This record gives sequence, structure tokens and C-alpha cells, in this order.
Amino acid sequence: MSEAERVDYSVTDGIARIAMRRAPVNAIDHPMIDAIHAGLRRADADPAVRVVLIESALPGMFCGGMDLKMVARGDALDLRAFVYKFYMETMDIQYRMRKPSIAVVNGPARGAGMTLAINCDLTVAADDVDLGYPEIDVGVIPAIHYAHLPRQISRAKAFELLFCGTPIPAAEAAGLGIINHAVPRAELETKALSLAGMLAAKSPTIMALGRASFMRANDLDYRRNVENQIETLCNVFSTADGREGLAAFIEKRAPRWSAPRD
Repeated sequence: MSEAERVDYSVTDGIARIAMRRAPVNAIDHPMIDAIHAGLRRADADPAVRVVLIESALPGMFCGGMDLKMVARGDALDLRAFVYKFYMETMDIQYRMRKPSIAVVNGPARGAGMTLAINCDLTVAADDVDLGYPEIDVGVIPAIHYAHLPRQISRAKAFELLFCGTPIPAAEAAGLGIINHAVPRAELETKALSLAGMLAAKSPTIMALGRASFMRANDLDYRRNVENQIETLCNVFSTADGREGLAAFIEKRAPRWSAPRD
């Protein structure tokens, strides 16, 4: 599958839709994130586009996270390049966009799928899906979310979600403020398009200036914090337990963690 085939891109009534299409779970690899980046840049450069939706073309699945088989095969330099591309380049593109973005979550969102969602300005999910951070169970860490989640919810609840790895229903995530709305599945597209329509109706000049000001006011320290977390993630990939967790996931077995050190 080529980079272009990883996503569908369309524009209707000022709304650009970037729909991931990589069966079975939209696992994020180099071509996938390259295609998403290309879609975001294309939408930002198009004067006819007022709002961007990031969604899935696969029924019942938003994004299962990074392609862990690709991660397990990569050497340290490959992994560092991918991690910085996925986290920092995605954040930088969306930081500088002049148009708002909405994540439309139609199915489970895990790890990198949650990262795609929270990098958008708004997130709408079907109320019968769950969201989570399972990285701890495969011996890695949800880097960006160490910086993001405690800013959104209580420190204690953030710790529970990040270090237990148990998914939560979208309705609970909305109640905590992690996402904006959890709606019945039949209403998901309607809700997303309603929000997009409200944003698209605003002055594009004021939207661009206001969004840039909002980003500067809220994200400068956050960006530096995320970069620190990414360095930790790169180090985690080189540990014995990091490699063991990925191998166990791929081999569909329980991981054999190393003994703790004094």
C-alpha cells in the first residue's frame, strides 16, 4: 500500500476530511504519518478549507496505535526518527495550522491513536467506544500523555490511566474532560459536522489569528515538556524490558519482565 493509499482526502463545504485507511487497526507507520502530515499541510494551504477532520475509513476502528511490528524491527536510529516524526512533527504542523481540527473517533483509540486525537483542537467520539493508554503493558510509555493528561484531569486519575493501562468508555473520558463529546454512534458524524460547520462559519482571519494566539498562550512550555518525554521513550525502546514487551506482543504471549534492580 502506498503512502497515498493510507488515507482518503476530500473537501466538502469548506471541511477537509483526512480518513485513515490501513486495515485492520490503522496502525501508524512511516507512510501513514507521512500521509496524515501531507493531508494536514494540503488542507492548511487550501483557502477553500476552513476546518479539518481526522477520522477513520475503517468501520468501528479509529486507531490501534503505533505499528509495533515496525517498532520491534527498527534499530535505535530508526526508532528515534519515527518517534520524532510522529510526535514532534505532528505537533509542529498542528501548532502552526491556521485552521481548527476535529478528531472523529468511531472506534477504539489506543496509544498513538489517542495522540492523534489530542493533537486536534476538539475530539468527538461514539459513546460505545473506549479509549486508553496500554503502552505500559508492552513495556513502553505513552510519552506525550505524561505531559498532556495531568493538564487535562487530576494528577491521580492521570496516573491511574497511564500506569494501569485500562481503557475507559468515551462517556467517562468526556466527563473527565479528555475529549469534548461522547454521542450515540448514529449521531457521531452529525455532531462532528455540526461542530465543523460552526467553526467554518467564523471569520477565517480571526480564526487563524485567534488560534495562533491560543497556541502561544498554552503550548510553549508543553512542547518542551513533550520533547523531554520523547527522549525518555527513545531510551525505553533500548531497554531489555522494552524489547521484551514488544516481542511478547508480537508473539502473543505474556511478557517475561526482568528482575528489578536495587
